[in-house]
Amino acid sequence: MIVNIALLTVTDTRTFDNDKSGAILVKKIKEANHKLVDRKICKDNKDDIVSIFKEWTTNKDIDVIITTGGTGLTGRDITPEAVNEIADKHIPGFGEVFRNISLKTVGTSAMQSRACAALSNGKYIFALPGSSGGVTDAWDGILKYQLDINNKPCNFVELFPRLKEK
Repeated sequence: MIVNIALLTVTDTRTFDNDKSGAILVKKIKEANHKLVDRKICKDNKDDIVSIFKEWTTNKDIDVIITTGGTGLTGRDITPEAVNEIADKHIPGFGEVFRNISLKTVGTSAMQSRACAALSNGKYIFALPGSSGGVTDAWDGILKYQLDINNKPCNFVELFPRLKEK
């Protein structure tokens, strides 16, 4: 099953020409035979991020939103706060599993990541670090499998039809 994905890079410094983490995700999305529906870069501004989330969570052609950047500890890192503003449900296991995977690649520095995931209006949102290693860990260790309908015993994709249930 093809998953329709929107990709947002949150940064004060990068452009499409030097957005290494975004480029890695574009490549991995294509390799997984998913469709990149939209891609944007925006500054570390919570209102701007929330505005993009609201636009994308109401777009019927988008299933998943992935962000890269803004998940660290500095004052400008506000992506998780933007996710909190629009989240209907949080997926705490995503951040827990991500930090466990990162522990193997960056050691205890993994605890500096606030990578997170949530559901909003029936769409998955995954907020990943801005580092190339972080997005690679998240995709190769989690998203590649959870966005594959064939992954067993379960995956995020099989839940698409039921995410808006009341």
